Amino acid sequence: MPANNLAMKILIVVTPNFNLAATMAFIDPFRAANYLEGLTRFRWVLASPAGGPCIASNGITVHTDGLHAIQEDVFEIVVVSASWTPETASTPHLLALLRKWARIGSIIGGLDTGAFILADAGLLDGRRATVHYEHIDSLKELHTEIEVSEDIFINDGKRFTCSGGIASADVALHLIRASAGDALANAAARYIFHPTLRPAGTSQNPAGTEPLGRMAPKVVRHIISIMEQHLEETLAIPALCEKVDISQRQLDRLFKRYVGKTPALYYRDIRLDRARSLVTQTDLLMSEIAIASGFSSQVHFSRAYRERFGLSPRSDRVEGRIPFEFRAWPMHRKAQDPV
Repeated sequence: MPANNLAMKILIVVTPNFNLAATMAFIDPFRAANYLEGLTRFRWVLASPAGGPCIASNGITVHTDGLHAIQEDVFEIVVVSASWTPETASTPHLLALLRKWARIGSIIGGLDTGAFILADAGLLDGRRATVHYEHIDSLKELHTEIEVSEDIFINDGKRFTCSGGIASADVALHLIRASAGDALANAAARYIFHPTLRPAGTSQNPAGTEPLGRMAPKVVRHIISIMEQHLEETLAIPALCEKVDISQRQLDRLFKRYVGKTPALYYRDIRLDRARSLVTQTDLLMSEIAIASGFSSQVHFSRAYRERFGLSPRSDRVEGRIPFEFRAWPMHRKAQDPV
């Protein structure tokens, strides 16, 4: 067992509006491991670019050290935890520090949209990476040099990225396993009631039952999968029916029962959801986003967008930089949003 002065040092850099739950889910397995071992195997520091109070996306404030205070320290693991507007935290200072720690051999990781910051630092070039599924399309559009995956986490050499949420505990447990062995990782997982350590390669959206037990028929899930593969070059509903050998009337009936809307409306909505991530998370032209989301007309795109989200794409690009939790969407309506 390591002595306390040989404990593995972990730095967690949080950005304004970071995901508190994902960050704590990452830290807690290390706390449990220390408790179960009866010694400090792992030490961690919570820092932010400015230091002092840092507000999370749920409104809770945590105290952090400033990067300037720890920038000369050496850490075995450096993690960036971000959520909304990661681009505002991609400062030259932070990016330079990440590159420095990478050069001296630190394991560098990103939770949730922390992957965007690692990508801005050039630390994911030519590697596989993941983010929360809501941001996957944006990562693909902004960083074509990365092989983007929909797994819950990715380990690629001395880099790891994680979709956030409870998956943060999975990636932490794998780090414990790599440094301290199966026994401690399993004990820590049991202690925090994380009953199954999910392996690398686990999808963010696995096929099978929904979390509350409801499962749509296989044909519905198959149609949805085809829709998701054709968001830019859309397929007509009759063409979708031909692919799975089902009548349109029967498909309508199944969608209304298990999805709560028609196939056409569901297809439109998932394309708009993709569009919204590109509107609020990239600087692509609205015309480019319309095409990337399967709309041949920008006017049609803007009208459908306003109908779904309650404001125009251009307005949402401004307001979408504000954390979702602090917005009144979708209940607010502005009288004269520009198209």
